[in-house]
Amino acid sequence: MKNPIPISADKSANAVMEILLRLKVRDAMQKKIYTASPEDTMRTVQHIMKQKKISGVPIVEGQHLVGIVSVNDIINALDGGYINDPVKMHMSTNLIVLEDDMPLSFALSFFNKFSYRRFPVINRDKHLVGMLTSRDILSALVAELNKEIKSLENKIKERPDVSEAIYREFTIKRYDFEHAGQASFELKRLLKEKKIAPPLIRRASIASYELEMNIVIHSVGGKMSFIIDDQKIEIIAKDDGPGIADVEAALREGFSTASEWIRSLGFGAGMGLPNTKRVSDEFRISSEVGRGTEIQSIIYLEGKS
Repeated sequence: MKNPIPISADKSANAVMEILLRLKVRDAMQKKIYTASPEDTMRTVQHIMKQKKISGVPIVEGQHLVGIVSVNDIINALDGGYINDPVKMHMSTNLIVLEDDMPLSFALSFFNKFSYRRFPVINRDKHLVGMLTSRDILSALVAELNKEIKSLENKIKERPDVSEAIYREFTIKRYDFEHAGQASFELKRLLKEKKIAPPLIRRASIASYELEMNIVIHSVGGKMSFIIDDQKIEIIAKDDGPGIADVEAALREGFSTASEWIRSLGFGAGMGLPNTKRVSDEFRISSEVGRGTEIQSIIYLEGKS
């Protein structure tokens, strides 16, 4: 079956997948639903489809979904001469439904897995609350992307002059190797925009990447923040644990507490903190076992390159 939605977790941009994870099914579904009862005739459902220009009608008893009739069911009823039969005799009862609090990315997998064009949406009480089509997903995605673009445009307009400090903060997750390095990449981009000397950009990139990977590999997650002004590049890495028992040892080249699994991935060589200290004009580290670590690396724009 041809994929009805040209989006995949492997090939689509991170921004698209983040939106699909952030949005819920309820954010995209059609809340105005046209339904019929089991006692209505197939002819009644045919008229609903024609008037409302839809290709499927949920069948409900009270608020509970009990079946669905598709346009193919109507065609078969016309061909078979039973268009005036009650819906309950011919409706589909083997239903695949979505829940309104599911991430939209989960709904996307339903459209890629099944051949249906629309899915009923129920809430926690099993009440029918909406219908979702592939078109609804794309419409919600486009609307959200437009919001993101407008937000970026506003940030660009509000971006401070070169003489003003630039601040960025990023959340870093444990073992998130897929996104590891994105904060460092953003720092490098910002420095290039400010036309910082390439040797200084290289030093800042090394420091930020080593500190970012340190959070990914050795902590339970944390924050990376950058402050760029006319005098310096300041990189701050703060994590939530487990802390460093022997800071002096951690600053020696080759010292590492990385597990065999981390080493098998090509990380944990014990050069992260030594490399960061080597490229920094100022380097500070504060750590407490069980309470996390904060590291500050400063590179002066007028300092050594």
